[in-house]
Amino acid sequence: MTTLETDRLVLRPPVLEDAGALTPMYADPEVMRYLGDGRTLTREETERSVRRMIEGWEADGFGLFTTVRKEDQTVMGRVGLIVWNPETWQTVRASAEGPTELEVGYTLGKPYWGEGYATEAAGAARDFALERLGAHRLIALIIHGNDASENVARKLGFEHERDIRFGHRDAKLFALET
Repeated sequence: MTTLETDRLVLRPPVLEDAGALTPMYADPEVMRYLGDGRTLTREETERSVRRMIEGWEADGFGLFTTVRKEDQTVMGRVGLIVWNPETWQTVRASAEGPTELEVGYTLGKPYWGEGYATEAAGAARDFALERLGAHRLIALIIHGNDASENVARKLGFEHERDIRFGHRDAKLFALET
């Protein structure tokens, strides 16, 4: 399985043991405000989320990486690639029939905000998708009001393409095309 490294981070495939380190992030209302339906997750729900991440890797050979700070091996969040059906905005496998969009997604725990980690990690995921997977188009789905995530997307070369309805929420679709 693929592992990516940046100056300060290691992005590695998830393991079930990551659930313990990710539970505080998924339980934080500020972090979750712009993720999914905006609600926090319990430890059990976090474990299910990590299992889905692992299943994605097994099926597709890529997915959301567990993001680890090199200096102290702290699990900071999850950053990587998510495959969507743009007609339903439900996740699908990379081999799915019909249209798909490949998102660079990034979520880090609040203690790691404002340090450039999201841009660094998402940049590594973007480069992996473009260079190693041969992607020609990537997206970032950002719930309205999440200015910090919009800034990350713009720093990585994504541009606002259109607004979409994402579940019960309004979101902006940013795109990067090569």
